[in-house]
Amino acid sequence: MQPKLIIHGGAGNSIESKGGKEPARQSLHAVVEAVYAMLLQGESSIDAVVKACQMLEDDPRFNAGTGSVLQSDGQIRMSASVMDGDRQSFSGVINASRLKNPITLAQTLQGSKDRVLSDYGSAELMRELAVPIFNPLTDERLAEWVEERKNNFQSNMASVSVGTIGAVALDRNGRICAGTSTGGRGFERIGRVSDSAMPAGNYASKIAGVSCTGVGEDIIDEGFATRVVVRVTDGMSLKDAVDKSFAEARSRDRDFAAICLDVTGEIAWGKTCEALFAAYHDGVAIGYTL
Repeated sequence: MQPKLIIHGGAGNSIESKGGKEPARQSLHAVVEAVYAMLLQGESSIDAVVKACQMLEDDPRFNAGTGSVLQSDGQIRMSASVMDGDRQSFSGVINASRLKNPITLAQTLQGSKDRVLSDYGSAELMRELAVPIFNPLTDERLAEWVEERKNNFQSNMASVSVGTIGAVALDRNGRICAGTSTGGRGFERIGRVSDSAMPAGNYASKIAGVSCTGVGEDIIDEGFATRVVVRVTDGMSLKDAVDKSFAEARSRDRDFAAICLDVTGEIAWGKTCEALFAAYHDGVAIGYTL
């Protein structure tokens, strides 16, 4: 089967956020190029998705891993999940801190009977695995927090910035995987949980996979990723499932976007916001959603 891949670096209502469109496209291009080569070499969809998410987490342009936004108390808490569609197995970490790649910890939990861990559980697992302590804070994110603190955190970071990252891949064996990672909404209440470590925001089966980005509460309220996959499983085409689901979300004034891929190799995406920073490889060439 011809491998397919789609990734995103977030969504929002400002195309010029995080340095503008072209720098974001260049970052996404580098990831697609490297990860699609893995798929061509026969790597599994889960390894490809984790690698894509690691590369995006390591790019301070995006709100995941290095460059994650701060919560209202000035701390960084990150969430990530992986869903292996072939086994329909979901794993994730919620509000993990002091590590470089939350997606790697989420992948590790694929082999555990306890597959979703909170902040304390994630810290214990990191100690067990001897995961190195890492500070993902950047000067830019700290400056944003200091400035917003003056206004008692009245801004909604999710509405303006490139944020949550994610990837969906189809490998040579027809296996689908989805992965999503985030630093959160930004300036939120301590302990707030995002959609990125829930099936609402990251879901895959043998039939289709979806990764979401945007306002997590809106994604959770729609149960969006799961909704799209279920509709495709029930016989709807991926495009029709995405279009219908976004029409419903738009009618309720939701603010988010999503990337999608099915077992036939069809690629789709949608948004209710102005911009979706995403790139894909359709088996022929690299394309972009902007």
